[in-house]
Amino acid sequence: MASEILRARYRLAELADPSRFREPLDIRGADPQRLLAQLRQMVLIRVAEEKIGDMVTAGAVRCPAHLGIGQEAVAVGISEHLRPTDRVFGAHRSHSHYFALGGDLDAILAEVLGKVTGCSRGMGGSMHLFDQPRGFYGSVPIVAGTVPLAVGAALAAKMDGNGDIAVAYFGDGAAEEGAVHESLNLASLFGWPVLFVVENNLFSSHLHVSLRQPAESVARFAQAHCIDAEVVDGNDVVAVSRAAKRLVDAARAGKGPGFLEAVTYRWRGHVGPREDIDVGVNRSVDLASWKKRDPVRRLADALVAAGAMRPDELDGVYGETRERVEAAWRRAEAAPYPADAELLRCVYAE
Repeated sequence: MASEILRARYRLAELADPSRFREPLDIRGADPQRLLAQLRQMVLIRVAEEKIGDMVTAGAVRCPAHLGIGQEAVAVGISEHLRPTDRVFGAHRSHSHYFALGGDLDAILAEVLGKVTGCSRGMGGSMHLFDQPRGFYGSVPIVAGTVPLAVGAALAAKMDGNGDIAVAYFGDGAAEEGAVHESLNLASLFGWPVLFVVENNLFSSHLHVSLRQPAESVARFAQAHCIDAEVVDGNDVVAVSRAAKRLVDAARAGKGPGFLEAVTYRWRGHVGPREDIDVGVNRSVDLASWKKRDPVRRLADALVAAGAMRPDELDGVYGETRERVEAAWRRAEAAPYPADAELLRCVYAE
């Protein structure tokens, strides 16, 4: 009986129900111009990822590509409260984290093509992104691999005394790794300024969270480590932003780590551009319903209802963004590959 009570306490309930939260966002009190900027940023992330997916299908992109289409609101809502001097760490699905910090479009497209003008000089591909000047300290394919690094960066930020924080992005699957729990424990024990962000899209590779964990909500791990946590609709950029502001402000003020669980859903498979499969398991049964919780459309509908955007303006934003992405792709295609000598120069210290 006790276990059933606990399971009920940590259910995501309507947050994991794709038939809920389809209406326009509640944007009362928000700055329309800021929301328009967020809309454009989410559209850029989506269109760029769609282009990468198309080029994987065409065979032009040969590195593994993990797409976060459908999850754009999480990084956009959080990044608005970050500084270039903060330390942000991604995972294997980090295009949105890179873009939301202002990452260069040309550089990421060149990177997935292995070109020297890429953000990792053509050596990293889709999963090894780096943009330290904007605060993005890297993404890696090792599940939970960057979470301890973010905690170390939080210690460094605290020692610097400038009010900077670290951010660790990871998924619900990574929450099953021991390194995450060690990181939560250490950060909580010493009160280091790090925001743990879980993009809970309900699937770890091909397994639904209900097949892997006794409860759906990952925020229960934060409670176990005495960390302040919020659970929000990850397809609501306003809700994400509001929760992130509170947790980021608290971390900057020396109140210790925070934990944000954003419930969302990816539209593509675990790796690659296809929607209909996920490592052999059909997860598309709910996909049509989740698309009705589209974070881009819900924000656009709210802006139209508020009179801050014309009904046809979203189509124009998509059109302009596609032109921008196509132009950047052509530049990336024309860029050179790294010289052979770079292969060793990037391995050994000079």
